[in-house]
Amino acid sequence: MDASARNGLTRRSFLRTAGAGAATFSLAAFLAACGGDAEPNGPEGGPQGSSGFDWSSQKKTGEVTMANWPYYIDQKRVNGQVTHPTLDAFTAATDIQVEYLEQIQSYEEFHAKILPLLQAGQATGYDVIVTGFPKWFPLLISRGGLIELDHSLLPNFDAHVAPKYKDVSYDAGNHFGIPFQSGMTGLAYDIDATGRELTSIQELFSPEWKGKVGMFRDTLDTPSMALVAMGVNPPDSTEDDWQAAADLLAKQRDEGIVRQYYGQGYVDGLQTGEVAVSLAWGGDILQAQNKGYPNLRFAVPEEGGMLWTDIMAIPVGAEHPLDAIMLMDWFYDPEVAAKLTSWIQSISPVPEAQEILREQGDPVAESDLVFPTDEVYSRLKDYRILEGDENDTWDDLFLAVYQQ
Repeated sequence: MDASARNGLTRRSFLRTAGAGAATFSLAAFLAACGGDAEPNGPEGGPQGSSGFDWSSQKKTGEVTMANWPYYIDQKRVNGQVTHPTLDAFTAATDIQVEYLEQIQSYEEFHAKILPLLQAGQATGYDVIVTGFPKWFPLLISRGGLIELDHSLLPNFDAHVAPKYKDVSYDAGNHFGIPFQSGMTGLAYDIDATGRELTSIQELFSPEWKGKVGMFRDTLDTPSMALVAMGVNPPDSTEDDWQAAADLLAKQRDEGIVRQYYGQGYVDGLQTGEVAVSLAWGGDILQAQNKGYPNLRFAVPEEGGMLWTDIMAIPVGAEHPLDAIMLMDWFYDPEVAAKLTSWIQSISPVPEAQEILREQGDPVAESDLVFPTDEVYSRLKDYRILEGDENDTWDDLFLAVYQQ
């Protein structure tokens, strides 16, 4: 049985299914509910994190607790029980027992749980957490909620991670986190409906597809891709750019080009033919193709797409930090990364996993939705990290597009 049959949900689709209502939840409101504002923690107002952690005094304890999304690690059923082969192999190699908890149903809910604990100086109960870029990982850094990593304890990461994930703009030197999996936001279309291949993001705004375009009901990818459509690199965007992007999206809406602003339903729209072209996540389209919809195509537009990343980090107060960093590094062993990638079918941060899967005859090895080429990577953009009052300005502009 191939991975697509085993794993019916991508992590991204689960996020959309479980947290569809969260798209309208502003970050400023979230922070207020957690007892704080959007300003970074620390005297200079920049990302602080918890620097200067004394790794030399840490000892292996033989146990570690990890919080992650459902369906986001390999599974196998043994004697009626669900097991995780990569974690079992870690325990066999290190004598460290892993308590693996599928605790994340939406990032909003998860961070609403852990942020007040971190700000009160209390332990979260987790040693490794999966958190997200663009919104949540930078927030945890700015709030001093993450332990700075010791890269001498991350030999697999340093040896095998793809260059795209090294020394990233939102965490210079990978001081506070390393990627677990990534995915692409781009353009999906039904070639039976379009009659031709599509390569430009401008197709989303074309009257040719009036009433047949799907967009996301969110304030991350829809605004970011509108900026890309204008030729603006999102991290470099200004408030004037945001206004222009909001105007572009409002024009698209008012001209009747958009059929609907979707949560996860855009895939159904493409499958039934009510949508011809849509903003999309690569993993969702790969799953649809595997389920018998070869007419659905995905492209990173020539103007660019977005690269989202789920990141492993160690929260301040973790009881077993040395065991935690050993587990994080374990996932960068190419053989382990190959097992994860075969199951999850998101972008692996370990390029060497591709050749291992190819030798095993796994078809996922040939998917450029899982192993993007260097040329595709060169077109994938980072998101704009919002600070302070920028969150309110951004939300006011872009929520208004689809809440009318």
